[in-house]
Amino acid sequence: MSATLPQFKAHFARIDRLTQINSLIDWDQQTYMPSGAAVARAEQSATLSELIHELYTGEKTAQLLTQCESELAGQDPDSDDVRLVAVARRNYDRKTKLPTELVAEIARHTALSQELWVRARARNDFDAFAPALEKMMDLARQQAEHLGYKSHIYDALIDQYEPGTTQADVAAMFAVIKPQLIALTRAIADSGRQVDDRVIYGEFATDRQRALTLDILKAIGYDLQRGRQDEAAHPFCTNFSRDDVRITTRFAPDYLGQSIYASMHEAGHAMYEQGSPVAYEATPLSGGASLGVHESQSRLWENLVGRSRAFSRYLFPHLQQAFPAAFVNADVESYYRAVNKVQPSLIRVEADEVTYNLHILLRFELECDLLTGSLAVEDLPDAWDAKMQEYLGITPHTDGEGCLQDIHWAGGLIGYFPTYSIGNLLSGQLWHAITQALPDLDAQIEHGEFTPLLAWLREHVHGYGNKFLPRELVPKATGEPLNSRYYLDYLHAKYKDIYGI
Repeated sequence: MSATLPQFKAHFARIDRLTQINSLIDWDQQTYMPSGAAVARAEQSATLSELIHELYTGEKTAQLLTQCESELAGQDPDSDDVRLVAVARRNYDRKTKLPTELVAEIARHTALSQELWVRARARNDFDAFAPALEKMMDLARQQAEHLGYKSHIYDALIDQYEPGTTQADVAAMFAVIKPQLIALTRAIADSGRQVDDRVIYGEFATDRQRALTLDILKAIGYDLQRGRQDEAAHPFCTNFSRDDVRITTRFAPDYLGQSIYASMHEAGHAMYEQGSPVAYEATPLSGGASLGVHESQSRLWENLVGRSRAFSRYLFPHLQQAFPAAFVNADVESYYRAVNKVQPSLIRVEADEVTYNLHILLRFELECDLLTGSLAVEDLPDAWDAKMQEYLGITPHTDGEGCLQDIHWAGGLIGYFPTYSIGNLLSGQLWHAITQALPDLDAQIEHGEFTPLLAWLREHVHGYGNKFLPRELVPKATGEPLNSRYYLDYLHAKYKDIYGI
């Protein structure tokens, strides 16, 4: 036992509370803050970020780390105490490479950039956002240079979201899955079988959608005593502790699929955070192992649960009750097929499972080109359109449908997008392990029994918090390192059945 550890935990709890407050004002900006407050919010965010960075990289942190490492030497390397100090050391070593002024400027520019993005997206006006994006890319380059990298500038940025992953790793992942996804997409197109998705288009009152999504969230296990759902231009999840985990969604009065699956996606993130152990609260061990592991949770609940036949059978009576006119002549199978229709689409968050990763590949390649300077920001709309045509065979009509559709670059999340595909692959691998442990899972889901599934995730994923790196956690949960086979097998089996190929 380390005599210094209580002081160490108190110090990091203070840092964590300030970080939570910073997240709270960001949540407010994206939900309720008046647009005129953007400049003031930028300064608030910059000040808090500067203070947090100074505390984390200060002499007191260095002393506490050194003392705890010395006192814990020789103890079980997988004990909570040793892992706690190791995670804090890894974060400290990375953060001390970044000048405080740069951290503050990134926070300041992010707050301003997000407001510019909201307006530019609404007006389909990329030119209005381009200067902000140019500056954000420049800040990302500065950040990467300070952090350091061996092979590619992208390495320094993705490591913040998926520790240990490199640009080459991501490229290799896409080299494996891209040809299979394209081949499956073409086989579906050549099948000649059409899926009628009209049942999820029509008139769906927003207040009823809101009530329906809340009922779904409560049923699958999102604790609304420790969370809430609001609306935002781009759905997201954030948390200010394991007991205050909030999500947002968005409602389209003429399209039902958007709100249901956005809510389930964000709830997957939220339940991961709510499942973080109490003992890890306000320490570097709280939360998730990485953004890829996080995305495995959101994509698992959105797709492997939410778009399954079993869940469709569970949900359909609730749809009939909420929207009787829309579903009076429909049946469960027509709904299931509608929400699994494969058709290249412009908007990533509405993309089907087969083509979704092509949207991520497009963003990954564009990010790399923007960072290296081989693509100028002013040329991004044309480059985006060209890749959409190459990978999906469609071209956006507006900037809002194209390169302005995601908030990530406005929010400084450069190097983030590949975690969605990593999460997809892991969701399939986890699902394989889960179905081995819960062979009657489909029956449970059909009858609205989600507790066994959530309990498995709590034990094998959530309960580890941020204690293990992804490359350590994945074998613990599934028995092997990340493997694309399970996700690809899942896609082929599901869509060969739907399309008769």
